[in-house]
Amino acid sequence: MSPRVRQARIADMVRTRGTVTVEALARAFQASHETIRRDLTALSEAGVVQKVHGGAKVPSRREEGPFRDRMTQHEPAKREIAAKLARLIEPGETLLIDTGSTTLLCAQDLARIDRLTVVTNSTRIAATIADGGRASGVFLVGGAYDGDNRETVGPMAVRQLAAFHADRAILGAAALNARAGVADINVNEAHIAQAMVDLADSVVVVADSSKFDRHAAFTVCGFGQVDHLVCERAPDGTLAEALAASGVHVQ
Repeated sequence: MSPRVRQARIADMVRTRGTVTVEALARAFQASHETIRRDLTALSEAGVVQKVHGGAKVPSRREEGPFRDRMTQHEPAKREIAAKLARLIEPGETLLIDTGSTTLLCAQDLARIDRLTVVTNSTRIAATIADGGRASGVFLVGGAYDGDNRETVGPMAVRQLAAFHADRAILGAAALNARAGVADINVNEAHIAQAMVDLADSVVVVADSSKFDRHAAFTVCGFGQVDHLVCERAPDGTLAEALAASGVHVQ
């Protein structure tokens, strides 16, 4: 049996059963454990399965709850990320910042840096930076208003972003994986993030480890467009390999 056929059948088994073990697959296909592990690695890199200890399962999909709930999830990790990001940013820089619970906590630390110019689609982030009293300017783009996330989205917001050029884009993420790179579950937020990537000299993704090896519907950018990943702990496995291959600096 060719690897391609075997991997297709393994994928079918995972979808049917939800989870499978290396041992069970080795027996089913009369193959060595090492061969099965290579198959699972290939399927994982393609986003078809998610590798777990001793086997594989159906890939996890990111689902986001109300913004208020997300602010308290993984908060210590997000605050560590915010402190790391603040050390990366120089006074006087121009920043594009998208909406998210992690980017909002980052804004609290960024508000202490002198002479920043901040462009955002988040009313919360705009207020946080402005209230710090140290920014040179804060710009909030207009567009369709999302009341839960307190953000502007849609074609109008994307068009208004095009008036700016930034030193860095600072982006949150719903999911990071070796195949897709940076992804979001919200198509409107993905469009905003994509526009920010195109308008910045450098792209910084801020994401805690709960986003590692996750999958979401809308790709924002590949790792080749990311300069820095700021996280509370370094990723491992295929995700770490993909980041290293793309030259992403992990903070």
